[in-house]
Amino acid sequence: MADTSSGAFFAHPSACVDEGAQIGEGTKVWHFCHISRDTVIGRNCTFGQNVFVAPNVRIGNFCKIQNNVSVYDGVELEDYVFCGPSMVFTNVQRPRCKYPQTGHAFYVRTPIGEGASIGANATIVCGHRIGKHAFIAAGSVVTKDVPNHAIMMGVPARQHGWACECGATLDKSLACPSCERRYIQGPDGLEEENR
Repeated sequence: MADTSSGAFFAHPSACVDEGAQIGEGTKVWHFCHISRDTVIGRNCTFGQNVFVAPNVRIGNFCKIQNNVSVYDGVELEDYVFCGPSMVFTNVQRPRCKYPQTGHAFYVRTPIGEGASIGANATIVCGHRIGKHAFIAAGSVVTKDVPNHAIMMGVPARQHGWACECGATLDKSLACPSCERRYIQGPDGLEEENR
């Protein structure tokens, strides 16, 4: 077990934090979580009940991972990523029990951009990038790359508009009715105007 006595982060007594895990100041690891060795977790993150984080995973600052989520090897979360309850990441494209594909070399990279939100019970098929500030609706299944700020819904997930950094749906002129940010189309989705 990792030493939690320094007070840099909090781990509930029922949580298992393996030796060699690096966890940032202010992070909270709640009931029945397992944080594996060789993970790097940023500052001020929250891990709800029954979260599993596999070895070699990188998680940024201020991420919130809700109950019953497993973050497998190959998944990378940038800062401020929200993972809703029971959402699913995968990390092998064609799994077989009889012909197991184990080890870091087999796991497919799945980067999740800064500020992205993934709703409850959504599934992210491995090997696809989720863009910055994208919004994946509850129950959706992502089977392709998601542009920055895209709102994705359905099975398979299809785009249904654009989301502001603050979370509001953008109007047709790509302006936010809530915080008044404005956006323009870029090569990876939307970019904030005058950046």
